Amino acid sequence: MSESGAIILSFIQNLPAFLIALVIHEYAHGFVAHKLGDNTAKHMGRLTLNPLAHVDFFGTILLPLFLIISNSPFVFGWAKPVPVNFYNLNNPKKDMIWVGLAGPGANFLTGLIIYLLLVSGIIKSVIIAEFLIKVLLISIFLGGFNLIPIPPLDGSRILLGLLPMKLAKAYSRISPGLGMIILIILFSALRRFF
Repeated sequence: MSESGAIILSFIQNLPAFLIALVIHEYAHGFVAHKLGDNTAKHMGRLTLNPLAHVDFFGTILLPLFLIISNSPFVFGWAKPVPVNFYNLNNPKKDMIWVGLAGPGANFLTGLIIYLLLVSGIIKSVIIAEFLIKVLLISIFLGGFNLIPIPPLDGSRILLGLLPMKLAKAYSRISPGLGMIILIILFSALRRFF
């Protein structure tokens, strides 16, 4: 098998684990927003564990695959963000912190549950254990990565909710596009050390 064929096969094998972590992450945002007063995700059919509702074909599949095949120094992608209307939340400034924490928190909880399952000895199948380890690692990475306080990542919503109003207004002017450029520069710089 060629090197690019092996890379594509590896991507396909890891995609189900990535989708599980991604769907749990996005569902958690919508679920917490719903509990705190915003039904936008529910009304749009996004409060679901169905991966098809969350997959962005370009951002979830094509872009990461292209970056892997082209030996990019970094690989990233995204899902369709779960729609949240923060003005519908019971306490928008405070509740946006909880909505922002929900996705990473769900990923960390998923990782913890999988870890406990693995160390308990309940999982006897090596194939299932290897798959769960992939879900665990991707979940922890996804949760940690999203806590970076740069738009459009969840950490920016958390920081926005924590900042005093004057600073929050200034910080909210950073566009997600500029945030992505900052992240690309940051990861390019970090690749020199790893």
